[in-house]
Amino acid sequence: MMRKHLMFILWPSFLMAGIMEIVVFAMVDPHDLHIFNQAFDLPRQGIYTLSFFVFWIVCAASSCLSLFLYVEPND
Repeated sequence: MMRKHLMFILWPSFLMAGIMEIVVFAMVDPHDLHIFNQAFDLPRQGIYTLSFFVFWIVCAASSCLSLFLYVEPND
């Protein structure tokens, strides 16, 4: 049961993180990003990778919350 719930969380969030990555970086150059007025000191691929995992974590949190709030019907 735990594996099933884990896949309900991780697979959709993985797909959405990939879509978010495509959409965001189609409009934004990774070297234009700044955090606390400091430029990222990473190559483009590093920024792509880091942002993908951040997107994945955010989407996984959303999926986890949806699964947590789901109430099974009593049949």
